[in-house]
Amino acid sequence: MWQSEGAGPGWVLLLAQLPASPSGPRVALWRRARAAGAAGLQNGAWVLPRTAVHAELFGQLAERVRGQGGSAFVLAVPAAGAGVDAEIAARFGADRAREYAEFAARADGLLAEIGTETGAGKFTFAELEEIEQDLDKLAGWLDKIGGRDFFPGQDRERAGQALQRCREAVARFAGAVYAAEGLGASGEPPARPRRAPDAAAADGRGAR
Repeated sequence: MWQSEGAGPGWVLLLAQLPASPSGPRVALWRRARAAGAAGLQNGAWVLPRTAVHAELFGQLAERVRGQGGSAFVLAVPAAGAGVDAEIAARFGADRAREYAEFAARADGLLAEIGTETGAGKFTFAELEEIEQDLDKLAGWLDKIGGRDFFPGQDRERAGQALQRCREAVARFAGAVYAAEGLGASGEPPARPRRAPDAAAADGRGAR
């Protein structure tokens, strides 16, 4: 049986129906469900692995739907059989695969940008700051994808490897920027070599 880590057997369903107009509440529901990693089964039907957290989330969304003039039900469903469970899990996998593919494209874009700036010799703090911000966004995005990846596989591992390649490339670019600016690897000015004391000072016979 398909089951996410920490989940009980089966699934939790949200069946929601909202008025056709205005469209805002339906769009908001769609966005919130997708952000949680829910898979759509049919119009107004969402599914998540059965956990207390997911049941609570769907309960909150159901209350919101009712408050907006709609109807909603939250149902706990036991395992539906190997074939159905596998099909539901495949929907989660397809959703995450699309996200990981987009993540990989963004990671490749960051590596390409670093390569372009390196080739042009644009080793400036402004470029480094922009690149580091892009790296932070990538890392945060991967955390969000991983948080809703209930059936992780090789896609998650490959995404982690892509992020590591980006981290290493940014570190190399930062080193080049520091060198171009006459700074050490830590971003601080290199320590000046200390002058050796003269022989008179060394044996305590300096001029008085």
